[in-house]
Amino acid sequence: MNTANYHLYLVTDEAVRCRHSLVETVRRAVEGGVTIVQYRSETLTHEEQRAQVLPLQAYLRSVGIPLIINDNVELAVEIDADGVHIGQDDMPVPQARALIGPHKILGLTVTTSEQMAAVDTELVDYVGCGPVFPTITKDDAPPPMGVEGWVDLARTSPLPVVAIGGLNRERTAAIRATGLAAGVAVVSAICAADNPTQAAQELV
Repeated sequence: MNTANYHLYLVTDEAVRCRHSLVETVRRAVEGGVTIVQYRSETLTHEEQRAQVLPLQAYLRSVGIPLIINDNVELAVEIDADGVHIGQDDMPVPQARALIGPHKILGLTVTTSEQMAAVDTELVDYVGCGPVFPTITKDDAPPPMGVEGWVDLARTSPLPVVAIGGLNRERTAAIRATGLAAGVAVVSAICAADNPTQAAQELV
C-alpha cells in the first residue's frame, strides 16, 4: 500500500471561486497545515488543466506535499503526479492502477456499504467517504449521510478513510472525534477563505 498523510486534505475548487490564485491559495493552505492536495476541475479542458496544474505541482514538489489528480488519469500520468482519485463512475479501478503503476496513490470515492464491500485493497490506497454534509462544490453529489451515517460506513472500511462534504471547523471536529478518519477533505472552507492559512489551521 502507498502511504500518505491524509490528515488535512485540500481539494482545489475552480480557480474562479478562489479568493486568491490557485497556487497562492494552496501555498497559504500548506503553511496552515494541509498535508496533501487534490487538483480538481470539472470545467476546464485537458490542456487548460495541464497549464493550471504544472505551477501548482512545482510548488508542491518543492515542499514535499503529494499532488493527487481528480479523475483525469491521463493528465496524472502525463505530468507524473503522485496519484489519482477516481469516483465510482470514472475509469475502473484496475485500469487506473495499471496506468499509474504500483507506486502511485490511488483513491476511490465510496458512498454506500455495497461500494465499500467491493473495494479492492490490493489496488486502492484510501477511500473518500461522503458527502457528510451538503456541499455546493459538486453538482452531482449524492445526498449527505450525516455524521452517524458516515460513521456507519467508515467503520467498515478496510483502508484509511477520508471524510468529505460540507466540512467546516465544527463539523471537522465532530468527524475527528469519531476516531475513524485518517483525514478530512475540504474545498470551500479553505479555497473561499480570505485567509487560507488561518482557515487550514482551524481545521488541523
